[in-house]
Amino acid sequence: MERPVEELSFEEALEELERLVCELEQGGASLEDSLRMFEKGVKLSRRCLQILDDASGRIQKLVQGPEGVPLLQPADEEFGEG
Repeated sequence: MERPVEELSFEEALEELERLVCELEQGGASLEDSLRMFEKGVKLSRRCLQILDDASGRIQKLVQGPEGVPLLQPADEEFGEG
């Protein structure tokens, strides 16, 4: 029995999303099966974005400037990327 999308880790959701994309790209699935895979892919994509948003919020809470005042800047600026 498959675990609900909401319980998957980022890595699990991304792996499943990649598998679905490959399967859809190969073709051969019926229209109904393709739609079912697409719908699951949307759910997996949303799960990945949710996890990334949560992680971004945690990073912002952890980054603090002088006197404990949070520096709310994108993580890529903090690490010299971008």
